[in-house]
Amino acid sequence: MRRAIEPGVSTKALDTIALRVLRDHGAEPCFLGYAPGEHPPFPATITASINQELVHGIPSEKRTLAEGDVIGIDVACFYRGYVGDAAFTHPVGAISRSAKRLLDATKSALDAAIAASVLGNKISDVAKATAKYASRSGYSVAREYTGHGVGKAMHEEPRVPNWWHSKKSRHKWQDYDLQVGMTYAIEPMLIAGRSDLMELDDGWTVVTKDGSLTAHFEHTIAITEEGPRILTLP
Repeated sequence: MRRAIEPGVSTKALDTIALRVLRDHGAEPCFLGYAPGEHPPFPATITASINQELVHGIPSEKRTLAEGDVIGIDVACFYRGYVGDAAFTHPVGAISRSAKRLLDATKSALDAAIAASVLGNKISDVAKATAKYASRSGYSVAREYTGHGVGKAMHEEPRVPNWWHSKKSRHKWQDYDLQVGMTYAIEPMLIAGRSDLMELDDGWTVVTKDGSLTAHFEHTIAITEEGPRILTLP
């Protein structure tokens, strides 16, 4: 998909590539037909989210990439009884300096969270590492959407937020000590403007209310005695 991203390419074309590659490797997409809660069944293999679309964009022949866009692609698959989940945000042609800075910062926030995924730390340390890097870089984080445990199902415990609650916060995440063998997906979602979000009428696509640019990177990792092991490196 990375090699295919260029101006004029439809997000449906990228989805077609993803499905072919997964099945060529004996894997099946997790997203296709996924329908949690009141959401309609998701109709594609990947989510393809452009510019102000934070996550869950639906691929379409009508959505074509333009010079200067950034596109976030998220994909998860079942393979030999287990799940892998990863995402990246990619430039379309030449992008602005501000867009490049956002992408670089989001990738670095992911690196910081992975580096915090060591024995002796807790999930809260991972979340705080993401939030600290985002704040220091001048960006908001998406509070409603989190990373998550990944194993034989796509969404398992623990939740892996991109921020951590204060003592006075009404919302409190459950904290966990990191242990050898834990596997989870970390997915920083940084926003150039305010963190206020809304879901579009398609029942999936999440966008920033102020139209500000977003970026999203994700890896599935395992906790080992030697440190975090990234399971979804390209």
